[in-house]
Order: sequence, then structure tokens, then C-alpha cells
Amino acid sequence: MRPSPVISAIGSATLAFGLALSMAPGALAAPGPVPQNPVADDHATGMMDALKRDLDLTQAEAESLLEVQEAALDTDAEATEAAGDAYAGSLFDTDELTVLVTDTAAVEAVEATGADATVVSYGTEGLAEVVEDLNEASAQEGVLGWYPDVAGDTVVIEVLEGSGADVDAMVAEAGVEASAIQVVETDQAPRVYADIIGGMPFYTDGGRCAIGFAATNSAGQPGFVTAAHCGGVGTQVTVPPDGVGVFQYSNFSGGDIAFVRGISNFTLHNLVSRYNSGGAQAVTGTSQAPIGSAVCRSGSTTGWHCGTIQARNQTVSYPQGTVHGLTRTNVCAEPGDSGGPFVSGSQAQGVTSGGSGNCSSGGMTYYAELIPMVNSWGVSIYTG
Repeated sequence: MRPSPVISAIGSATLAFGLALSMAPGALAAPGPVPQNPVADDHATGMMDALKRDLDLTQAEAESLLEVQEAALDTDAEATEAAGDAYAGSLFDTDELTVLVTDTAAVEAVEATGADATVVSYGTEGLAEVVEDLNEASAQEGVLGWYPDVAGDTVVIEVLEGSGADVDAMVAEAGVEASAIQVVETDQAPRVYADIIGGMPFYTDGGRCAIGFAATNSAGQPGFVTAAHCGGVGTQVTVPPDGVGVFQYSNFSGGDIAFVRGISNFTLHNLVSRYNSGGAQAVTGTSQAPIGSAVCRSGSTTGWHCGTIQARNQTVSYPQGTVHGLTRTNVCAEPGDSGGPFVSGSQAQGVTSGGSGNCSSGGMTYYAELIPMVNSWGVSIYTG
């Protein structure tokens, strides 16, 4: 079943709960993009704060960096013009601007502008040609990619450590000079960032829901569990930035739980996002917590919230239909949190179905028990 048509027609998630759910609980799907900040947090919001945080700078150092960098832009424009056809790129490092040239005759003119000058063989244009030639060569197993290193005046070819990648054959086929190549081994293969992490958003034509838990089907294919009301069997989903999946199993009345099979760009993680609390919670098992236990929930609208388990095997009548076998909690939630994970400690419990109230005034939320249904499908929760 798709997200509530009442909720989907109302732009404000809070209003949707106030009107559609004040008399009866409802499904927690929501239209539109995921909020930039699901809940209030203390993360940096401006460039100065971000520079201080990510580059480990003081306020004075951050201000100085921006001033010097701004001045370097003007110097670079002058130096580029002074270098003329010999210009081969520019490098900025903390407080120094270096302009690369391919002709020693251009050094004096460049340095007269206040920039340092370094003579190189290839420069940006020459390295771009090497990259283009490599792009035409046959793919080699173990070669992860290549990029121009302007500072080193080489093209770096990254290979997976221990793969035995035949870089020489690739370079020979491309017809590029060996002196232009630097081979770097790494133990980290690149991946797209459609990471399957509990609580993060996914989208269907009907709206936005949240990923429950990373999982695999009986064939070992990657995917995730979520709420059935977010989509019926065959419903296509997208996971930002470029993950694509489809609902393989979906059972609304029997527990409001579903499994989405990944079609492309799914990378599984045994993690649940803690949003406002920072970091992520590892999922290491699926042991059922007793009634009265503390549980926490993650969702793409309100982030990370906690409460206690109050009852199991509750029947709930939603506007979309009646669902049996849900677990009752006093954890708050709102539209868009649907499908998100409930955990007790590091143990996966279930996925958000629906509820009443909101995270301003409090409320009641029900989750679909995880194991009975997914086991019947041969689905396994990914625990690392």
C-alpha cells in the first residue's frame, strides 16, 4: 500500500499528523525531499565554522586563510596572464601560490606578480591528454582509476592492493610515456554513495520513507527492510544519490513490513543513523527485547528518538487498513519516518509502521516486528 493520500496531499508533516492522525493512528510516509536538518543540531552552519571544524583551525586562522585565499585569486589571474602559453596550472597551499609553467623563460614574469613559479614537463593540459589516452585503453582488473596530480606533474593510477593489476600493459596500450605515470596502491576500492544505512531516506512516486535495516534476500542480493505501506511489490525506489531498487516482498495487513531488493549501487552497512545524536549505531543481532526495554528509532523526518516497549501483538486500524501483530511504544515519530529502524542496544527490533502525536508534544508509535516476516521470505538482516 502506498503512503496515505491524505498525508501526501498535505505539505506540512505536522499538519498531517494534527488532522489525519488526531483521531486514529496513520502511516508515517511523507512527500517531498528529506529535510536538511531532521532535528535541531549543533553542526556547523557557516563557512567559518566549517573551516574551523574540518581543518582544525582557530577563528583567527580561518579568517586569515580566507583573506589570503581571496588575495591569491587576484595574483593568480595576473600570473596566468604573465605566463602566457607556458601556463601549466596553479597550486595554493595555506599561504603560498605556485604557478606552473612549461618554459623557463616565463619564470621571471610570473614571479614579478608575487607568485612562485615552478617549471614542469606536462602541466594541466599535458596531463589531461595522458588521462584521455588512458581512458581509451582496455580496463584492467584491479585498476581502480586514474587522475592528474598537478603538483607531482604525473597521472596517478590507483590499483587495489594485492590485485596484481597489469598497469604496464595498460600504459603500453594507451601509448603514454611511463615517466608521466605514478602507480599508487590502496586497500579501499571506490564505491558510489547510495549507502544502505538505517533511518536514511528513500523515495518512491508516492513519497518519502526511511530505510529500516540493510539485508539480503535468499539469493544473497543486497537490499533493505522497510514498511509495506511505503510500496507494494514491484514499486521502484531511489536511494540518494543514485541507488535503485524495487519492492520484492510487501505485506501490509500481516505486519506492515517489506523488503526492497537493490538493482544497482547498493552498499550495505550494519548501521543505523543517530542523526542529531551524532554517528551511527551498529547492528549486531536480532534478539527480541522484552517489554519494558528501552528502544530507539531513526527516521528521515525527525531523526533519532527513544522510549520504551509497551506492548506486543497490537492490532491497529489505520485509514489504509487494519494491521495485526504490531509492537506499541511511546517513542515519537512523524510522516516520513515510516520504515525506519527500531533498535534496542545493538539488536534490531522492527521497522516503523505508524502512530499518533508528534515529536513536539509526544506520541505513540508502532513498529512491525522484524524476524517473523523476513524469515518467512528467506531475508537476512545484515549484521556486518
